[in-house]
Amino acid sequence: MADTKALYQEVILDHNRKPRNYGTLEHASHKAEGHNPLCGDHIKVALNLDGDHIDGIAFQGESCAICKASASMMTATVKGKSRRDAETLIREFRDMAIGKLDLTSQPHHLGRLTVFAGVRDLPTRVKCAILPWHTLHAALNSIASTSTEAEDDPMHAPIGNA
Repeated sequence: MADTKALYQEVILDHNRKPRNYGTLEHASHKAEGHNPLCGDHIKVALNLDGDHIDGIAFQGESCAICKASASMMTATVKGKSRRDAETLIREFRDMAIGKLDLTSQPHHLGRLTVFAGVRDLPTRVKCAILPWHTLHAALNSIASTSTEAEDDPMHAPIGNA
């Protein structure tokens, strides 16, 4: 358990200091803006679809370390994936973060993203970790903005056909 927490902290710090795919994406075909009023996170996700595949992706904004690290790992993971595979990862990440996905007994495609599994034990940080994924879902579905509150709450609102 201590090793898992140490790895979680190491990954968060690394991706917070050196976020992958941070910045703007020229001529993005899809984009969305996400807000987490509880923490103050505000991010933008932009991507280019080449047919049905994510050809390029970037994020920017002001957010806490957990949100930034989640966005960094998300962009690195979904780049090159199909829209369908990205939506699967979105659902699985959300379910993992809220404790609905048992990583030991249920099949999943999360790989290294499982380092965020411990966030379910930090209820005030769950929405920080989910916000980039929720914003990616909005971008993929041409929804300009989204939030982690009210009817847009990713902890309660279904994403995709979940």
